Amino acid sequence: MAALVDTNILVYRFDPRFPEKQAVAAELLRAGIADDSIRVPHQALIEFVAATTRPLTRGGRSILAADDARREMEEMLVQFEVLYPDEELVRIAIRGAATYGLSWFDAHLWAYAERFGLDTLWSEDFENDRLYGRVRTRDPFVAEA
Repeated sequence: MAALVDTNILVYRFDPRFPEKQAVAAELLRAGIADDSIRVPHQALIEFVAATTRPLTRGGRSILAADDARREMEEMLVQFEVLYPDEELVRIAIRGAATYGLSWFDAHLWAYAERFGLDTLWSEDFENDRLYGRVRTRDPFVAEA
């Protein structure tokens, strides 16, 4: 079954400051391309460009130059099935925020997985191995016991 990836997985793939997370993210995405098991929400693409082009320090470098970030986003549009919001997804997000106490952005992200019948949401921003509705959240950076 396919799984949804959060923005942080996409960003870590390009972030050399965290080599262990970069390796895990790269392998998760590589495997997802190979077996067509990864879905990317529209929201994550927008956040990816914003996160990777923002200066890391005041007046400092960003993870990617703007042209590179846009090019990588275009590659993702080809490599992954991208999911887009609709009215039902927004309504699910509203209910998810109320039911689970999620922030609006996390509720919206979770709603993509719930709406499109995906059983796993890969993210470091949710409680690892927790079930929200039909969706289990998994942190790929947590070592399995």
